[in-house]
Amino acid sequence: MNASVTVQPARRAGGARARRLASSPALRLSGRRLLSAIPVLWGVTFLTFLTLNALPGDAASALLGINATPAEIRAFSIKLHLNEPLWVRYGHWLGGVVHGNLGSSLASPQTVASVLEQRLPVTLELVAYALVITFVVSIPLAVLCAHRPRGLTDRLCMVLSMCGISIAPYVLGLLLVLFFAVDIPIFPAIGYQSIGAGIAGNLKDLTLPAIVVALPLAAFYTRFLRADLLEQMQSEDYIVTARAKGLGPWRVLTQHALRNSFIGLLTVIGLNLATLIGSTVIVEQIFSLPGIGYELLQAISNRDVPVVEGIVLVFGAVVVLANLATDLLYGVLDPRIRHVRSRS
Repeated sequence: MNASVTVQPARRAGGARARRLASSPALRLSGRRLLSAIPVLWGVTFLTFLTLNALPGDAASALLGINATPAEIRAFSIKLHLNEPLWVRYGHWLGGVVHGNLGSSLASPQTVASVLEQRLPVTLELVAYALVITFVVSIPLAVLCAHRPRGLTDRLCMVLSMCGISIAPYVLGLLLVLFFAVDIPIFPAIGYQSIGAGIAGNLKDLTLPAIVVALPLAAFYTRFLRADLLEQMQSEDYIVTARAKGLGPWRVLTQHALRNSFIGLLTVIGLNLATLIGSTVIVEQIFSLPGIGYELLQAISNRDVPVVEGIVLVFGAVVVLANLATDLLYGVLDPRIRHVRSRS
């Protein structure tokens, strides 16, 4: 009797905890976003498949070269099932994805999964390094500019940030290579050393590419965060209250206004993530980094549809998950924000 009395309340308590967890606003938001990501990823991969098949030429001709005979091209197309209708080939690929199989590369004996496993860490490391540089540069500069608006530091930062936004990545990359790899040989111009071979050499190889990716972002985030901080300092009631309590300008700016401005900055980061990933395609080509961007250009050149589709699918999933993480961080920065179920 005693055992049954103690077990039933424990079961009820466990069931209550499970129901509270299932009804969590963050979990509901995550579930809705992940479900809505399915048609988004399907649409992206389908449009990519249509675009690749609309390009002149085919994979068989691209892979065999200009010296291949029509009979060889025809036989190779049959071997790779390239002679089948477009919707049949896409259906085969989509069916494999549903079962966890991204297919095999047409240009090499590797599977798409193994290609992603080799290339993706390089791109993710480059993006992470670039984001660190972006935040280290943009946040202090924005705070300095907002502390003394229209001062010498503010005007100089605005001019430099406009230059950073305007310059093209490939131009910036070539200038950095010329200055820091040729005139002053501090960093290598090309090549990549994995982090397992030594973190110092790895960071040295990635520094110039990360700067090329980070500089335009840092310029944009500096201008955005400066404008938001100035708006917070001039019009928000909590700033007036903080000043009335006798807090100094630096403390009001860094401890109150900056935290609220991070919410807007998070939104911009989420929106710019696709652009950030896209810029790695150019940067990896310039610095010969063996990342996903470099592999994507090679796959497009070879009409290697399974590899292109796999890369596009991974990029889309990364953007969706990053935007979900951004939405969840809103509640961390501002507890007043709650993700509630839409009544519409």
